[in-house]
Amino acid sequence: MKAARAEAEEGSERTCIVTRTKGSPEDMIRFVVGPGAIVVPDIRRKLPGRGVYVTAHADKISEAVRRQAFARGFKAKVTAPEALSAQIEDLLTKDCLQTLSIVNKAGQVVAGFGKVEDEIASGAIAGLIHASDAGADGIRKLTQTLHRRFGADGMKPQIKLFESAQLDLALGRANVIHAALKAGAASDAFLKRCRRLSLYRSGVPQEQNSGLSVDEGLD
Repeated sequence: MKAARAEAEEGSERTCIVTRTKGSPEDMIRFVVGPGAIVVPDIRRKLPGRGVYVTAHADKISEAVRRQAFARGFKAKVTAPEALSAQIEDLLTKDCLQTLSIVNKAGQVVAGFGKVEDEIASGAIAGLIHASDAGADGIRKLTQTLHRRFGADGMKPQIKLFESAQLDLALGRANVIHAALKAGAASDAFLKRCRRLSLYRSGVPQEQNSGLSVDEGLD
């Protein structure tokens, strides 16, 4: 009974306290009131207590702070840090990279240009990762390889959200520029978190992204 109720709550819509529009909890950030009446982001939606939701766009978080929407949402005097928007981006980024580390430990990440090409040829990939400081030529060549293998309608997502140094730390290896994600549940979980981070940074919903978009969203 408890599991069924939790599943129903997870799937139900929430109302953004800034825009007053309803949406999936996955496209919003949940907040609770922490010690000292400080507003605390709950990106995994697991912290206890009453929560309020804001659309998962950085500008909406800033607007919520500016308009004191949290006080109205919680119906209490609370304090929202001015740097809350940047704090959330940092949390979402760390969440993605921690998940990528798990994907790597599961053996679902292949790094290196040549190895990525081979993985694309195998057809069993969930997507590609490019360092945000990667050269345009390398990205172009791998995109062409993807297109030849899967066609326009079957293109895989390409992620360009993290610097090479961040990828190095997450994967425990040096100079990671390009990597391929093998198909599997762990890779799917990582892509889902990347979509959320991308949406937060750009404010562009996934369904409005065309084809593939490496730094604004996922196809």
